[in-house]
Amino acid sequence: MAQRAFTASGFLVRWAIAMVLVFATFNPTQFSYYGWVTGAAQDNLPLKALAGIVLVILYVIYLRATWRSIGPIGLALAAAFFAAVIWVLIDTGLLTLEQPTLLTNLLLAVFATILAIGISWSHIRRRVSGQADVDDVDA
Repeated sequence: MAQRAFTASGFLVRWAIAMVLVFATFNPTQFSYYGWVTGAAQDNLPLKALAGIVLVILYVIYLRATWRSIGPIGLALAAAFFAAVIWVLIDTGLLTLEQPTLLTNLLLAVFATILAIGISWSHIRRRVSGQADVDDVDA
């Protein structure tokens, strides 16, 4: 049964899963699916295929939920908001473009945060406005 009350810990769980998903797929180190698949060793092809399929399934779940809950306008607004935050960090000198690893990690964290907001948005909206989103009807 679905949890009725949405809490900060519920959001943090969704955000942590999104962070693991995004950083497991790609990150600046060699410890990611991308690094594993593009590495010199071309063994474990069935395991790599299985891991890739699992990642695709998780991305479909997160991206579909995000698209359905906040839509293209919400995605654009979230991307613009985080782009402006990064711009402010660069403009104030807290972040420099000479730190490509840090900037890459920050962009990956932003992507994961947008996914977590998207998958949580129906709960957040219901809590703030009292209106529930209903997409599927049980027969």
